Amino acid sequence: MRAVAYQNSLAIDQQQSLIDINLPEPIARGRDLLVEVKAISVNPVDSKIRKRVQPEAGQYKVLGWDAAGVVKAVGDGVSQFKVGDEVFYAGDLSRSGTNSEFHLVDERIVGLKPKTLSFEQAAALPLTSITAWEALFDRLKISANNSTETGTILIIGGAGGVGSIAIQLLRALTSLTIIATASRPESIAWCQKLGAHVVLDHSQSLSEQFQAQQLQAPQYVFSTTHTDQHLQAISEIIAPQGALVLIDDPEQLDIGLLKRKSVAIHWEFMFTRSLFQTLDMQAQGNLLNEVAQLVDAGKIHSTQNQTFGTINAQNLKKAHALLESNQSIGKIVLSEFEPS
Repeated sequence: MRAVAYQNSLAIDQQQSLIDINLPEPIARGRDLLVEVKAISVNPVDSKIRKRVQPEAGQYKVLGWDAAGVVKAVGDGVSQFKVGDEVFYAGDLSRSGTNSEFHLVDERIVGLKPKTLSFEQAAALPLTSITAWEALFDRLKISANNSTETGTILIIGGAGGVGSIAIQLLRALTSLTIIATASRPESIAWCQKLGAHVVLDHSQSLSEQFQAQQLQAPQYVFSTTHTDQHLQAISEIIAPQGALVLIDDPEQLDIGLLKRKSVAIHWEFMFTRSLFQTLDMQAQGNLLNEVAQLVDAGKIHSTQNQTFGTINAQNLKKAHALLESNQSIGKIVLSEFEPS
């Protein structure tokens, strides 16, 4: 089968940073599904792994943790899916990635693809939907489907992949006032289109903007990017006894700034369940099915914003480069391999 991989951890502008290869087609066993990949999307984790993880000498590493496709075979322990099912999922950090024609994935972290979406549109959703859902409803303990809870949430980085779906989930499932941040006219417009009540410029002082607009102190802060740069502002803005969840990788984080307000701090890493084979792994499959139902009901929409053509090394390099520029809005999607 065809795949895109790398042997050496290189800058994306290097010729060998991603290459087209051929690998044996995997075999489904146990609770695994063998999925024919129809579309993928690209996430910051793809770029981070490529830059930080060096494969063993002579080995290839296949990236990719978002896919939509068709089940081609099932292991003997599979109970939830059958051959021919259309599915979407975000994969497992410890296994080979989705940048391949066929891919193995544990059925417990897979959902049925939304019926109203194309494979490309569906591929934009899994990783960011799981991340946003777990951050909001598992870590921050916001009550879903609660029309009586009032208050405010601040989402730092509202136009990124995770922020884009978080805004929609909050509008669909809560009554919270959503304050998002962005810094360019097009990213501000994107957040407004998705349902943010207020959009602030995170390239300017957030504290001053909160004061100038007389905004309510947020009980919840969801920081998707540059948390270390915004922590001082967060400590000033957040309500006493509030809660902060972050998903990025700050080199240093002085959480002592949050002590006076007794702020709860949470990390969200959507690969935790699959990486450690937790007893509640099935929760990710369940929430993907809930996301699919919300999509099919017209309550949330795909965050696909750009399509970079077929799945190959050249197009994936362009996607990685755009992500690394921090100028991407929504999700970048690629679909199918070129006909043999």
